[in-house]
Amino acid sequence: MAQLDFIAPVSPEQAAAALLAGGAGARPLSGGTDLLVQLRSGRLPPGLIVDLKRIPEAIGIRQEAGGFVIGAATPGIALGEHAALTAAWPGVIEAANLIGSTQVQGRATMAGNLCNASPAADSVPALVAARATCLIVGPAGRRTAPVESIAVAPGRTSLAPGEFVLEIHLPARSARSADAYLRSIPRTEMDIAVVGVGVNLTLDADGVITDARVALGAVGPTVIVADAAAEALIGSKLDDAALARLDTAARAAATPISDKRGTADYRTKIAGVLARRAATIAYARAEKTA
Repeated sequence: MAQLDFIAPVSPEQAAAALLAGGAGARPLSGGTDLLVQLRSGRLPPGLIVDLKRIPEAIGIRQEAGGFVIGAATPGIALGEHAALTAAWPGVIEAANLIGSTQVQGRATMAGNLCNASPAADSVPALVAARATCLIVGPAGRRTAPVESIAVAPGRTSLAPGEFVLEIHLPARSARSADAYLRSIPRTEMDIAVVGVGVNLTLDADGVITDARVALGAVGPTVIVADAAAEALIGSKLDDAALARLDTAARAAATPISDKRGTADYRTKIAGVLARRAATIAYARAEKTA
């Protein structure tokens, strides 16, 4: 019978060494809400679990260089309780708060949601729209990578053997900037996104959009950075014409499949609808910021 081993290192370097030594069966544990389910169901064979929660940098939220650093093992419940983070990045918090139930929020982490590499992960489009980056630790040392580079296919990441995400970094906020995240699900709560959209905007003093980022989830094998959708907004005050351009560009960027939760045509249409709605929310929020 295969054996399940467990280790709780106290430094990132110890964790990386353990993951490398554990081979293909080694997995980092941040919250465990996906990993433990996969182990119990037999989707993952027993191997080595490397618990990150005793590594100081992996726990907690701190402000740095005007932005925020979120430890990989920080539970979702802690994000919503952080007033400064919630005020600066409401869309990211909205997305993180959709990962599971209240009980799951006590364990689930954004880093785990990211590294599970589900196309429908709620927190990832919001992080991508925010231009968040990851601090990755591995046998070769430390490196930084954009969030959108982590997942390369459903269930697969770009992380090399022994590497793991230690921190998620959100950049400093510009004045008159805000974000929003919306998703469509068949039920009212605790379901997997059929479509998810994150929008991040910056306005000038006259209300003209000077910068934008639009990210689409669950309409491709990985999160889609919809550059044309963002360009459709820049230079506008989010009038009807800009929203129509955004809708068209978001639909054009989507490359969904049909499955039991929604057809490709439905997902494509909803991508445009949610992009318009999320942009409207983000714009209203940005207008209220100093």
